[in-house]
Amino acid sequence: MKGTIYGYARVSTKEQCEDRQMIALREFPVPEGNIYMDKLSGKDFNRPRYQRLLRRLKPEDTLVVKSIDRLGRNYEEILDQWRYITKTKKADIVVLDMPLLDTRRTDKDLTGTFVADLVLQILSYVAQTERENIRQRQKEGIAAAKLRGVRFGRPRKEVPPEFVNLKQQWESRVITSRQAAQKLGIAQHTFLRWVRGK
Repeated sequence: MKGTIYGYARVSTKEQCEDRQMIALREFPVPEGNIYMDKLSGKDFNRPRYQRLLRRLKPEDTLVVKSIDRLGRNYEEILDQWRYITKTKKADIVVLDMPLLDTRRTDKDLTGTFVADLVLQILSYVAQTERENIRQRQKEGIAAAKLRGVRFGRPRKEVPPEFVNLKQQWESRVITSRQAAQKLGIAQHTFLRWVRGK
């Protein structure tokens, strides 16, 4: 095989473990020194190691990923990265959990390319639709739980008995809301929220 083989793994810093991706890449086999990995939070998608890997990719190199969603967060991004790697960089891509997405095949005719591109578009669309469905189900689940009276977030502080007296002092302008809050050991905005009955 011509060119260099690289592997890329991406995990979120919160819950994911990279072991499954790393094992699959090593078994391919991708040389240990050619595996690039980014650990990211949900908000940050900078992917510095991925960007470094892209700069190294040359024509006839191969990029191996465990699954198609390692290339991007959504349908558009995955397709953009696929086109950039295969068309601009002229490198190959191997998606381990989807053997149809392997551009190294010898039948590099128009039909083979068309089938790979078509499969990619369908899979990217399905992956994004599933993510959107999960988000929708989460929203619906939260809304249903709220209707049942389930409270989210930290439990509200109980209003202590001395609040009534301090509220009267505050209303009579004997003390400020800040002083009242300090005496109760709470934040000023909490005292004002209690005053408003919220």
